[in-house]
Amino acid sequence: MHGNNKLKFILLNFALILFFNFGYSQTNAITVRFIGNCGLYMTDGTSNIYLDFPYKSGAHHYMEYNLAELDSVKNHPVFIYTHRHSDHFSGRLVRKLSKKLDGQIFTPKNAESLKKLNTQLTDFTIETIHTKHRFSFNHYSYVITWHGKKIFISGDTENSEILAPLKDFDWAFVPAWLIRDAGEKGIKLQDVSKLFAIYHIGPRDKITSDNPKIKLLDKQGELITISY
Repeated sequence: MHGNNKLKFILLNFALILFFNFGYSQTNAITVRFIGNCGLYMTDGTSNIYLDFPYKSGAHHYMEYNLAELDSVKNHPVFIYTHRHSDHFSGRLVRKLSKKLDGQIFTPKNAESLKKLNTQLTDFTIETIHTKHRFSFNHYSYVITWHGKKIFISGDTENSEILAPLKDFDWAFVPAWLIRDAGEKGIKLQDVSKLFAIYHIGPRDKITSDNPKIKLLDKQGELITISY
């Protein structure tokens, strides 16, 4: 290859690399990574939200997670919990991470303070719904609207009636028992959300689905991309 042609080839490759790197970094999407149980990591590339994580690994015979997950938590994390059961919450771990990484912690005890995130985070709102969980007197589900995308986080609630007034969500993260209860009560899930992610699947659970609108989160590290 002649010198000039070789230089042009190198410059073209360099330009393509820049284009793809720039294009990828500019992708408008919320990424949700499944950590385990109801533990999720959500990011728009700027803000980092952890839902029901960290928890006590393996608590109540539910999912363990690689402790490297704790080291991967980003700076200035926002930790949001539906309740304080050990398969959803570890006070010791979250306090340690929050102190180290300049984070914020929200549990049902200070759920009213969540509204500050509506001004702290870009194009973000969160609403709380006080929901029932037979083993916890203080349990919340959350409605998140982020960059125009509506996301429902149920936690452990068994009360599917909370789904009935919800409409036109992009994703709903719910346990299998909530879907089953909703079906038994005639709640039209297709009106609630376009897509559902089933989480909190234990190693003893046998859950299957061939519905293309339902994603089973039974493998840790699975990703969901929500474009906006």
